[in-house]
Amino acid sequence: MPQTEFTIRRKVLTILGAKFHLYNASGELFGFCKQKAFKLKEDIRIYTDETMDEERLSIMARSIIDFGAAYDVVDSASGEKVGALRRKGMASIIRDEWSVLDENDLEIGLIREDSAWLAVVRRYVFNIIPQTFHLVDNDGYQLAEFRTHFNPFIHRLTVTIDEECQLHSYLVLAAGVLLVAIEGRQE
Repeated sequence: MPQTEFTIRRKVLTILGAKFHLYNASGELFGFCKQKAFKLKEDIRIYTDETMDEERLSIMARSIIDFGAAYDVVDSASGEKVGALRRKGMASIIRDEWSVLDENDLEIGLIREDSAWLAVVRRYVFNIIPQTFHLVDNDGYQLAEFRTHFNPFIHRLTVTIDEECQLHSYLVLAAGVLLVAIEGRQE
């Protein structure tokens, strides 16, 4: 079954904030993000390249520092909300979980870390075991996989999207960026 793949890379040793580079399966840059440090309310902007001239997508937290925060995903060209992602705060203490919402905030999927046992080991013993997240629809069909790679200097997440995935591509892209930006802080 054919799939689409892209990679998100974040330098770990960046001073004040974070920089993300997004690459397609051929290794070509198709997106860039510079996340500001010390923001109370996340506002992540994805641009087409490092010049930051053309904004592609925005991911905005609905509230200030919220354990179960919801993030609206907006297509910057049209200004339309394509969906939202909500972190399941209490469930994420042991195993990271996110609800995937459509443009009307109806739950259409779930992103879950691969294993509760491995999640506990990663958080409380040592964090060199790469994480894998699965995006499934309400029927349990896997739509995408998010896989981290061990590297102490660069946080790298490979996103593989199933051809049958009907979600807006920006919603899956935003999920990958949030996994690197929010969950990546746990390292």
